[in-house]
Amino acid sequence: MAGTRGGSTAQHRTAEALRLFAVSKTYGEASTQVTALDNVSLTLPSGTFTAVMGPSGSGKSTLLQCAAGLDRPTRGHVLVAGAEMTGDDETALTKFRREHVGFIFQHFNLLPTLTVLQNVMLPMRLARRKVDRAYCETILQRVGLSGRLDHLPAELSGGQQQRVAIARTLVSRPSVIFADEPTGALDTRSAREVLALLQEAVRTFGQTVVMVTHDPVAASYADAVLFLADGRIVGRMTHPTAEAVAERMTHLGDAVAERHAIAVV
Repeated sequence: MAGTRGGSTAQHRTAEALRLFAVSKTYGEASTQVTALDNVSLTLPSGTFTAVMGPSGSGKSTLLQCAAGLDRPTRGHVLVAGAEMTGDDETALTKFRREHVGFIFQHFNLLPTLTVLQNVMLPMRLARRKVDRAYCETILQRVGLSGRLDHLPAELSGGQQQRVAIARTLVSRPSVIFADEPTGALDTRSAREVLALLQEAVRTFGQTVVMVTHDPVAASYADAVLFLADGRIVGRMTHPTAEAVAERMTHLGDAVAERHAIAVV
């Protein structure tokens, strides 16, 4: 399906979906300055599912925001599908995000007055692209919502609404999909269905997914997990299990707490 209809605007696939080179992000000035990201470099191949984890304040949300173009790094470079994310103004940056980046958030951000199908077609309309209704319907069928096309978001469960949000992202064929705690508002069963759907987006549609999560079970659905602490990447795990991720997070949290205690002393 990855090479079928709906791919005219997007984006020629490259072997490298995302690269961060020496990215730093600081807030404040002088004595009040806080370093949220500290010289972070990473490369993610296309067609992979990566989870990002770390203790509170580790920089994982800042990493996602800088990588996705929602915030500008203080220093360093971000490349998506081989193209540097630049822009002298917000209009240029918005255009770049619309062409290359997809988002899935904890809150579904569906328009309540639009039907399921209308919500999914919306990105095409906003980009002033020809709307391929058949392709949108095919994606909705693949996410299990073929019988809900004319329903409003309020008529759906939380899990179904998140599926609509995922379908809305998939129809644009972005170079990278960034998911910020996408299962945080869902019950366990719905969360697992959504995570399995993200796996399918990678394996069947060839998408690249970067997911920030605090949940070891959610992270276990990814191909690899990146661990952050104090704004730096401090570890990587491939073929993660929930148990192994939870153990690594426990040790990571203890180490961060110990460093902070030493700093206070």
